[in-house]
Amino acid sequence: MSRIQATLAALAAKNRKGLIPFITAGDPAPELTVSLMHALVEGGADIIELGVPFSDPMADGPVIQRASERALANGVGLRQVLQFVKEFRAKDNATPVVLMGYANPIEHMGMAGFIEAAKEVGVDGVLVVDYPPEECEEFAASLKAQGLDTIFLLAPTSTEERIAQVGRIASGYVYYVSLKGVTGSGALDLGAVAEKIPQIKRHVSVPVGVGFGIRDAATAKAIASVSDAVVIGSRIIQELENVPREHAVGAVRNFIGGIRQALDGQ
Repeated sequence: MSRIQATLAALAAKNRKGLIPFITAGDPAPELTVSLMHALVEGGADIIELGVPFSDPMADGPVIQRASERALANGVGLRQVLQFVKEFRAKDNATPVVLMGYANPIEHMGMAGFIEAAKEVGVDGVLVVDYPPEECEEFAASLKAQGLDTIFLLAPTSTEERIAQVGRIASGYVYYVSLKGVTGSGALDLGAVAEKIPQIKRHVSVPVGVGFGIRDAATAKAIASVSDAVVIGSRIIQELENVPREHAVGAVRNFIGGIRQALDGQ
């Protein structure tokens, strides 16, 4: 059982919901990334999604696009992201880390080299936005052979066929994008999410996390009522944009702490 699977199984056994925050590696500054990761855990994160900066993040809205641009301007690429995970693991060998990004940096490094490096530094899962399931079965099998999970996105527009394809090869969890469009856009329709989750679960045996559009403790709690985990990203990036750099770590810890309390019914 992978670290992601064990974490989510332990939460389910306690009837608790997973909290999966996202930050972009290298934003707002490379020297803050590892401290921010630890702050997320201290605030109550169960799994961390760490964004790999990319010049054309087509699925991301303007907030995460800005974060990616800042990180690239700070000289952060895939190799630096892997180094951040290695540094994080020096103090935390329990919290799963998922790298979230796009195919180009992985293919530039070489798929086999990337998987070997990811395994070595302690990455637990990989979500590649532009790898559809029908085109990455070999990649998913190679990750699985090293004990890493392949996370896939599903959307309101996903067909039964696509959901079934994902269900055959996904591991760890699937990430249901609750809105049409890019990250950070629109308003959540809880009823629509509640209708889609059972359809997904008919084909997918792993837990379902829901993200896009979760802005605060109230929306996080509402989404948690119909899902296994809550994914929150753009709102954290905005928190980082709105505070002085020296207050970034504390602000993120406090924000996630409020979400954790809401999920736990406090």
